[in-house]
Amino acid sequence: MDPNPLIPLVVVLGPTGTGKSVLAIKIAQEFDGEIINCDSLQLYRGFDIGTAKVPVDLRGGVPHHLIDVLAPTELFTAGEYARAARKVLLDVAKRARIPVVVGGTGFYLRALLEGLFPGPARDEAIRTRLQTREGRRPGSLHRVLSRLDPAAASRIHPHDKNKTIRALEVRILEGKPISALFEKGRAPLSGFRPIKFGLDPARELLYRRLDARAIGIFERGLIEEVRQLLGAGVPRNGKPFESLGYKQALQVVEGFLTPEEALQSTQLETRRYAKRQLTWFRKEPDVHWLHGFGDDASVQKEALAIMAQQSPPRQAGTEL
Repeated sequence: MDPNPLIPLVVVLGPTGTGKSVLAIKIAQEFDGEIINCDSLQLYRGFDIGTAKVPVDLRGGVPHHLIDVLAPTELFTAGEYARAARKVLLDVAKRARIPVVVGGTGFYLRALLEGLFPGPARDEAIRTRLQTREGRRPGSLHRVLSRLDPAAASRIHPHDKNKTIRALEVRILEGKPISALFEKGRAPLSGFRPIKFGLDPARELLYRRLDARAIGIFERGLIEEVRQLLGAGVPRNGKPFESLGYKQALQVVEGFLTPEEALQSTQLETRRYAKRQLTWFRKEPDVHWLHGFGDDASVQKEALAIMAQQSPPRQAGTEL
């Protein structure tokens, strides 16, 4: 027998609204696991309703990590996430428990599993110039990136200002496109054996659930949560306010949208976002695709059966 077997690392991925957290909790309960969040928005404290965080009393006693660890004004790059998550993975493994990574932020997951090139440190002067230009001419930075680094621009949504600025910053500092540098210095995760589950329900059913979920978050008080966050001193340009739902709720508070318009915009953009997520995750290798939602009993049964085949018990104290 291999004296140092690879430690099973469960990954639950898929578009928003597919029930990833429910399935992850079920797997963790059955296989003595702990959950590591891979949703970039659930990292932030105070942003609860619109990020669909699982309340503590519904986590089934399963420890959750990397949730509510950032202030709304903090930035957290994919590289920073990967370093923090890898540390958690090691801590979980040392307790002879199985780490279960769950979330829909594909770039964070790629950084965790495959590593990223270290890249230059942020240059505040360059970033300020780029932000000023974008403020004067919205959308201009992505058009510039399309000329300088078409490969990177094709992977970055035109509305994702932070990633666009980072790609241009690297291009300016390194003199080369970020896409050409991506493979440089990457350090794939070692010591773990990923077991990936992807949730892929029928598109019509997913869109119906996403529309209903959007109605639910507004009815549960998303707009009031935004008012409370602003009242507590969170600046309107805080990173989480750029996300779906919060962006629209902020526009309601500031008088640019009616609640009805905000809901319709959130529903439309969320459906589009789910489609982009699925396109991204379809490129992820070695995924066990489950054609349903994570709260479907049949989907859970299928996932647990795969786990039973691929994850034999590991003795406490097994070395990495």
